[in-house]
Amino acid sequence: MYLLICPCIKNPNLRALGITHKRDLDAFNKLLLRCEKFGISTIFLPCPETLYLGPDHEPGHFLNRLDTLQFSSLLKELENKVRKKFIIDGYPFAIIGVDSSPVCGVNYTYYGSCNGSPPKISKRGAFLSAFRDIPAFDVYDAGCFRVYLAAPLFTEAETEYNKKIANILTGYAMEVYLPQESGDSAHTRDESSQNEIFHKNLEAIDNADIIISIIDGADADSGTSWEIGYAYAKGKKIISLRTDFRRVGDNEAVNLMLEQSSVVVYDIPSLIQALPCPLPLKPENTMV
Repeated sequence: MYLLICPCIKNPNLRALGITHKRDLDAFNKLLLRCEKFGISTIFLPCPETLYLGPDHEPGHFLNRLDTLQFSSLLKELENKVRKKFIIDGYPFAIIGVDSSPVCGVNYTYYGSCNGSPPKISKRGAFLSAFRDIPAFDVYDAGCFRVYLAAPLFTEAETEYNKKIANILTGYAMEVYLPQESGDSAHTRDESSQNEIFHKNLEAIDNADIIISIIDGADADSGTSWEIGYAYAKGKKIISLRTDFRRVGDNEAVNLMLEQSSVVVYDIPSLIQALPCPLPLKPENTMV
């Protein structure tokens, strides 16, 4: 498996002047770190915008400066070059683009206003539109790979299930923090260690991109519920897995506060689908 990646993720200087902020650089670096950590091969696309407008170009919409026959011809030429490499390298698993870019946007692009319409529209940028046969993810989603697994961990069945979920997630290039493997166990719950465990787990939640919680049972585990609440207050993305078929009401599976603060899924394939950017490291790991 390899990824096609927009070149400004590696070299932000290719972007238009003044549009790159620390938050963008953090996302770019996190994606590159994820690829390095999990040994994901990367191939960087050319940058049609810089080739056409030159370095140090000003920000602008597609209609402003790129809606020309010359630029259209350049896009086709670059697409052909990239597709010729597919014969050697095979098809990429996905393209990683940068939303808002008039050339490499994934979910939306600054196309420009037409007859009073908003300049930002929901479609791929001009270059990524040439590769509609390849799935695409925005770099902010692709850089989300640090997971905190919030779950009960007090029985052998619970800890083994948590390990199973962690192993599956790792197979999709997710780095999983598992409290039961980080000192939070029956053997370390003496009074002197409780404060240390609390702050260690708190730091892990703060550093996580995604919280995945297990909310099985007649009622969700109290510690897990606290972790969900803390993560929600921090603005974290939360996915809750409930495989328990019992329900507490017509519109509630277990607890409305937990369900309203997270995306609730009911099986493991749906959990994988809910990840911002699952990257299967091996074909047998593909469950979606």
